[in-house]
Amino acid sequence: MTKGMKSLTLDSDEVIVVFDAECVLCSANAQFILNHDHRKRIVLASMQGKYGSALYRKHGIDPSNPETLIVVKSGRLCRNSDAIFSIYSALGWPWRTALILKIIPRFLRDPVYLLIARNRYRWFGKRESCWLPSTEYADRVI
Repeated sequence: MTKGMKSLTLDSDEVIVVFDAECVLCSANAQFILNHDHRKRIVLASMQGKYGSALYRKHGIDPSNPETLIVVKSGRLCRNSDAIFSIYSALGWPWRTALILKIIPRFLRDPVYLLIARNRYRWFGKRESCWLPSTEYADRVI
């Protein structure tokens, strides 16, 4: 963990989002989270980092070839489309309204999520190096 980074002791209401910091789409989503999480409940960890890759391995996901981002809250894991809904729920109003899409059954929404995840580099691009947030958000990144 670098200087200024958040400690690994999290408040019970904090949400950890582990994402692919080399993926252009994923890092844009991470920036969106930081910009819209006004309650500062969400912390980010890249799957390329020590903490993020350890969380992936703990939950049986290969950090070198994941097909999902994960969200962990109070030890509970969400993946695929449920992870996206967890993020929007944690962001609060008005983003929480996206939860209306949960009426679509998981067996229909997860294949769409996985199609995008498997093609994320081809469709959105891959960064030469991991995305890093601006210094104002350093306390929200593990």
